Amino acid sequence: MKHLAILITSLLLLAFTSCSEYYKVSKSRDYMVKYESAKEMFAVGKYNTAALVLGEVITTLKGTEYGEESLYLLAMSHYRSRDYNSAKQYFKKYYQTYPRGKFTEQARFYTGKSLYKSVPEVRLDQTATYEAVTEYQQFLEAYPTTAYAAEVQHDIFALQDRLVEKEYLSAKLYYDLGSYFLNCTNGGSNYQACIITAENAIREYPYTSRREDLAFLVLKAKFDLADQSVEAKKEERFHNAIDEYYGFTNEFPESKYKKEADNLFKKASKYVVATDENE
Repeated sequence: MKHLAILITSLLLLAFTSCSEYYKVSKSRDYMVKYESAKEMFAVGKYNTAALVLGEVITTLKGTEYGEESLYLLAMSHYRSRDYNSAKQYFKKYYQTYPRGKFTEQARFYTGKSLYKSVPEVRLDQTATYEAVTEYQQFLEAYPTTAYAAEVQHDIFALQDRLVEKEYLSAKLYYDLGSYFLNCTNGGSNYQACIITAENAIREYPYTSRREDLAFLVLKAKFDLADQSVEAKKEERFHNAIDEYYGFTNEFPESKYKKEADNLFKKASKYVVATDENE
């Protein structure tokens, strides 16, 4: 408790000092005093305060010899204070205003980085994730030999993994809904939706670590779709499921799902053999 009290007191003291420093600088009518103060604050890690002060002078400095640097510094202040949404906006404003500026490469990189750091939880809408991937890809196109290349590629792969995970969860949800029909339209089924979603993900992200999981979802969904089909469609769909089994086991001969896949294959084979004998 004693250590906690000391920590809280220290944080309150730091906040009070920062506020006092800000109000002191804010009263000045000399924009250069404010600008230099903001730079000093940034240098010692007072990023929130630096962002506040820079926000007051950024319009005045626009068009002066300090306009370019002040805009980049404002963006970086927001980035360092983890306000990634504001950082993204100011970094983008910088490189759009100064396409050949001193900090244009860094601004474009940090636009992508700000988006990368603010992507939502994987179950939520991933529009921001797509935006981050696009921003990064455009950055690499503009600066193919950039020193940030390895980091950007790492982030792109991580973002793509999130997108794949989103698709996997969507496909699995369709599969888990199974024969529930109230969410189906135009005669479709959840198993068909699972197959389409998973196959699209495999096609779009062929090297994903989720490939085996997605492929097995397709396999299971095809077997269950066949099993629950009307008699007139069963044979054709079981043949499709068996073809899927062969493709799956050829690609993943040591799959963690092999035992389950083999059981599905045996069930389908019995039906197909029985049908052929009756014919």
